[in-house]
Amino acid sequence: MKFCVLGLGRFGYQVATRLAENGMEVLGVDNSESIVASIRDQITQAICVQVHDEASLRSIGVDEMDTVIVAMGENFASSILITALLKKRLNIPVVITRAVNEIHRDILLLIGADQIVLPEREVGNSLADNLSLPFTVISRITKQFSIAQIRAPQPFIGKTLKKIGLLEQYRLNCIGVKKEGDIVPVNKEYIVHEDNILIVAGSNKDLTTVAKL
Repeated sequence: MKFCVLGLGRFGYQVATRLAENGMEVLGVDNSESIVASIRDQITQAICVQVHDEASLRSIGVDEMDTVIVAMGENFASSILITALLKKRLNIPVVITRAVNEIHRDILLLIGADQIVLPEREVGNSLADNLSLPFTVISRITKQFSIAQIRAPQPFIGKTLKKIGLLEQYRLNCIGVKKEGDIVPVNKEYIVHEDNILIVAGSNKDLTTVAKL
């Protein structure tokens, strides 16, 4: 797949380099020569140019992309204009745009953005969750349902997941166990060890119950 990241600030830079690490073809665009120079060796192609209209977008090949990430969220008007051009004029299949607030997000949705990202809010929510909840949130699916990591409670140690009855007793699903920085899938016959970090999914209420055992 071909990706284009417009705006290589902290958010755009991270998205572009991670996409490249994952084997994707990535075009990065920014109006800062120093930023473009710093990322040039990490992605497929980096271009220093100011994009502001349909012609400038076409001139750098944005119309050939499968997905475009509009990462210059601070420039409210510019991100809206470019998102509209990408969807309405260039017919880009997927446009993902960074927003800075709820109003910005609502306007972007109205003009056809496929996905809106509010990175500051998401980072803030994640930090608040990890500070206030007795488990580490990996991904909050809804307000009340999360995938989280929990250190194996004392009552679980030495027992199989089947004997613990994680789903039947606690309404949680164990997705895997974290080992040496990686997550290893497990089945119901897996015996829980004292140093295990369990990757579990369920309601925040049930996750809290198990984390406090």
